[in-house]
Amino acid sequence: MRSAELKSADPDATSGSNPDFDSAPRIPHPAFPEPLLLFEQVSKWYGSVLALNQVTLSLTGGITGLVGANGSGKSTLLRMANGQLKPTLGRVSVRGIDAWDWQARRLVGYCPDVDAFYEDLSGRRFVWVMARLCGYTRAESTQRTEDVLERVGMRDRADRKLRGYSKGMRQRVKLAQALLHDPELLILDEPLSGIDPIGRQELLEVFQSLATQGKCLLISSHELEALEKLTNHVAIMARGRIAAVGTLPQIRELLDDHPLSVRIDVDRPRDLARLLLAIPEVLAVDIGKAPEPEGLVVKARNPKRFFQTFSRLVIEEQLEVRRLEALDESAHDILGYLLGGSGRT
Repeated sequence: MRSAELKSADPDATSGSNPDFDSAPRIPHPAFPEPLLLFEQVSKWYGSVLALNQVTLSLTGGITGLVGANGSGKSTLLRMANGQLKPTLGRVSVRGIDAWDWQARRLVGYCPDVDAFYEDLSGRRFVWVMARLCGYTRAESTQRTEDVLERVGMRDRADRKLRGYSKGMRQRVKLAQALLHDPELLILDEPLSGIDPIGRQELLEVFQSLATQGKCLLISSHELEALEKLTNHVAIMARGRIAAVGTLPQIRELLDDHPLSVRIDVDRPRDLARLLLAIPEVLAVDIGKAPEPEGLVVKARNPKRFFQTFSRLVIEEQLEVRRLEALDESAHDILGYLLGGSGRT
């Protein structure tokens, strides 16, 4: 499998067994701004189990979706990014500061997948207590609590006890506490889980608003369709490694050895089928039957080369193409190709 990994923004960065690796100063190259979140050749073992394997990842801003099958290493990566875990090898840094350092943690807001609330508190009181634990005065805590509750749509519903909250309301309160200290980096683990469609759209708008303000968001989610609407930048994890990172079309271009399915409606389907089968990139052609006799489904490798050849054939043979649709450009299908499965996470 081919993989695409974002390299360090610092071309002079090193890794490996250098004893000074963790403490070596990072001097940003003038042509490359210092990344907000940087993984440098990071590996993590749990006993004899290798959870992360030589992961290199650099994020400077905007929204990045993190997807992968269960056990692929997503949770370990997120916990390292917010300073909960130390790498066995390599280095994780936030604005050049080791992620384990308390100064780096002040730059990070974390919304975990699991709930860990004081259930007898109201949502407002819980967020206020979290603000106090961040070191804010009572007045500052009150103001910040109201601001973040308003931002996540919970200001009018925050006086109920947490034990009576729905899953969606609990997700909003977790997001509120992550925003209290106005962090530069937000790490959100399944923030859309359990939220109704209207609430999901509202949160997507919140995430996009944060990105326009210059925040960097790393969002792990099983809601792949939602991620496609939210961002075109995705990191896909498989077996403890970054299998691919980039836009979905860029990732799809990496899959030259995997077939792309294309639906074509044309005036002369049998003539086109004969011509397509002579193209090396075409693996199979399925001619449609009634009630859609003009439809073809073509499976082809190397999409770029296939479409170039197809365009030439349409012009040379004067074919009338009524419909041209790629059937597997979604994140589900791309993930399925990369992980060798159905695309389900």
